Formats: sequence, structure tokens, C-alpha cells
Amino acid sequence: MIVFDLRCDRAHVFEAWFGSSEDYESQRARGLIACPLCGNVDVGKAVMAPAVGAKGNSGDADGRAALLAAQRKLEAASDYVGGDFAITARALHDGDLPPRSIYGEATPAEARALAEDGIAVMPLPFTPLVRSDG
Repeated sequence: MIVFDLRCDRAHVFEAWFGSSEDYESQRARGLIACPLCGNVDVGKAVMAPAVGAKGNSGDADGRAALLAAQRKLEAASDYVGGDFAITARALHDGDLPPRSIYGEATPAEARALAEDGIAVMPLPFTPLVRSDG
């Protein structure tokens, strides 16, 4: 897996994981990558800078707190479907379930199959830190 720092045209920066550079380019070209903050699909690679630590710097703790707050906001606005993500996303796309926002887990193969079938999915910008319901 490759981690890219991405930036939407509204200047939101986020991370996303891809199997290869070709996967990133293909998904970007098809409009499958969207900013997790605003939903904008006009996304490109962000300029990366090295992380330089400083003694007494609270940036890491502040960053973790911000990620946790963002995760909780996403969870509050969505239904957790666990390992049934791919099945539920497909049923929502096909109109077999009423529209709603969901999140859960999918294997890379499941996510790739959804994308190939035109079902828009987006990885969370970070690995879940703490599940708020468990």
C-alpha cells in the first residue's frame, strides 16, 4: 500500500491509501477520490514536507485529538455496518435499501469491485482510532 497526502481545490489536506500509483491515477481520473471534509472530487497530490519533531511540541497530541473528533463526527452522521460494508453499499447503490450514509470495513478486493461497478466509496482519511460504540 502507498500513502499519499492529497489536497482538494478548497485546500483541505488528507491522506489516502492505494495499492499502487496506477490505482491512484485511475481512481482520480474516474472521480472516485473525494475530500472527506467537503466531498469535492477535484483532488490532487499535496506537497509533502518532512515531519520534524520538537521537544515539548504538542502537535502530535493535538493532531490525534483532531482526528478523533473528526472520526466521531463521521460516525455520528453515518451507520456502522462492519464487515457488511460492501454488501450494504451495493444494496444502497441498487436502491434495495433507503438512502443513508454508512461506514465499515471492506477488503481491498471488495473496495476495488465496488469502484469498478461505479459504486462511489471513499476510504476514511485515517485508521479508526477508537470506535465510539464499542
